[in-house]
Amino acid sequence: MSREGPLHALHTELGAKFTDFGGWSMPLQYDSVVGEHMAVRERSGWFDVSHLGRFAIEGDRCIDTIDRQTTVAGASIDVGASKYGLVLNASGGIVDDIVIWRLGDERFVVLPNAANHPAVIDRFADAAPSDMRETTVMLAVQGPDAPDILERLVGFHGPRFSVEESSLVEGALVAGTGYTGERGGEVIVDVVHGEAVAKALLAAGVVPCGLGARDTLRLEAGLPLWGQDMDETTEPYEAGLGFAVDLSHDFVGMDSLDPATRSRRRLFTTRSRRIPRAGQALVDGDGQRVGHVTSGSFSPMRSEGIGMGLVDRDSETLAVDMRGTRVPVDLVSRRFI
Repeated sequence: MSREGPLHALHTELGAKFTDFGGWSMPLQYDSVVGEHMAVRERSGWFDVSHLGRFAIEGDRCIDTIDRQTTVAGASIDVGASKYGLVLNASGGIVDDIVIWRLGDERFVVLPNAANHPAVIDRFADAAPSDMRETTVMLAVQGPDAPDILERLVGFHGPRFSVEESSLVEGALVAGTGYTGERGGEVIVDVVHGEAVAKALLAAGVVPCGLGARDTLRLEAGLPLWGQDMDETTEPYEAGLGFAVDLSHDFVGMDSLDPATRSRRRLFTTRSRRIPRAGQALVDGDGQRVGHVTSGSFSPMRSEGIGMGLVDRDSETLAVDMRGTRVPVDLVSRRFI
């Protein structure tokens, strides 16, 4: 049975349609996925992401543990900043992709994906992690208007990837991070304040958005999703995530990595409204399989199908095999918008 988050009653009141995601009952959409998507691109939207993992670490073991368990050098994260990184297995496969917020010299918050929260928090045992998922609500506020709204409601006015404690909501933490390609931030508040902050966002005209729009937004921005575009069998360089690997320190899986590995990741459009689906084959001009689609959707901004995939070898021409029909695709360098 899916677990309900602390704002479930509010989502129900707002007319949310729910889906199971990682064992949690989460809003899939309220009105329409496209409408919510465009609200974030043009104005602002908020997402309840309380299902995401999050835990705090403090003390003199923090830096050493971050160094050992992630591809991020802990000391490279400035106080008041955040950094994207990876947790690998001994073979160099991606156990999870994470974001680390640094609040002080020896104060950090680590944010894994929802399904990987238990595995990642176990890897940080040496730093005595404090699980925050049970006691807090996490909201993402994204879109061109989001920075001004966050400044008014929680006192956050920092740039992208900055982190600070809210000056207006007791105990709240805010970072200029997100998963849509838009400006804005993510807010962690004590569960007793969660509904009040959500209602303040609604009163400010911020549109509630579900996982449907979250997925189309992140794909348009060229952002990979763990479990689809990468997993424990994928290593960072082949997934196009070499930028997240700092080889200046020793970490689990480092000895299995080859920085010369070429990226297998490809972004593409179908030149039409046809939507590529995860698992469909990517084929060359002769119809020979060269890879597979890992994520696909319709792009509201481009009005065409877009996708992400992994290839085993390059080809001058590329197509998606859609039930026996080859649909030609155009490659995109980094993101779709």
